[in-house]
Amino acid sequence: MPEYVLEISEGEIARYRMMAEHAISDEADLLAKAGITEGATVADIGCGPAAISVALARLVGESGRVIGVERDGPSRQAAAQVVAAAGVDNVEIREGEAAATGLEPGSVDAVVMRHVLAHNGGSEAAIVEHLAQLVRPGGSVYLVDVDLRAMRVLDNDPDVDELVARYPDFHATLGNDPLIGLRLASLLRGAGLVVSEFVGRYNIVAPPPGVRPPPWTAREQMLAAGLIDQGLVDRCEAAFERLDARAERPTLFAPNFIAIGRREA
Repeated sequence: MPEYVLEISEGEIARYRMMAEHAISDEADLLAKAGITEGATVADIGCGPAAISVALARLVGESGRVIGVERDGPSRQAAAQVVAAAGVDNVEIREGEAAATGLEPGSVDAVVMRHVLAHNGGSEAAIVEHLAQLVRPGGSVYLVDVDLRAMRVLDNDPDVDELVARYPDFHATLGNDPLIGLRLASLLRGAGLVVSEFVGRYNIVAPPPGVRPPPWTAREQMLAAGLIDQGLVDRCEAAFERLDARAERPTLFAPNFIAIGRREA
């Protein structure tokens, strides 16, 4: 299984929080269709620093609960801090792998996996098959992922554009599928689930100052892979400082694909 390349930092946590806020507002209809409502038990697999776990916990309320599963130790530590700071008491963080969570089969009403399959090339089918086993009859698996080659940024710096343009090729060198979002429905069907929803939406976001895109977080690994050089890293660092000081923010157009697979009752 490829190594996850986005190390946790304050900036990365801020990016996760921004994504969680947009997810809850933009996907409210789909989350409800997946049964992520008051009283539900939800597993958030590959929860990272638990920004979305906290948002889901507020959706399911005090009568529901969220189990966040994360394999990376620093991410679990960050998750514990994020949960504590949010003041929610219905989130539990556990150690586990995407395809071996340690959760009991049929133990949850819904499973959520967001932007995890893009980092697990070659294991996607095994992961989704495992997720399908975790939900009760009538429960749902809720997948969200991207098409990295369709990302666009308006009013960006040319050096940052160059860094972003090389990121899909970096994922391909790791064996990941940059177009994984297009395959979500077929993965759910392959796991024996009935696909009730499969949609694609552009999330349009103006990231606040200080928030950095994933290619910047992965710059050391991209350097080691020979896909960028130190000169580009230095130029991007200066570019981000200029962008942070600029009143007009770049606008990110991020293609998100969302698929819901339901286990037949």
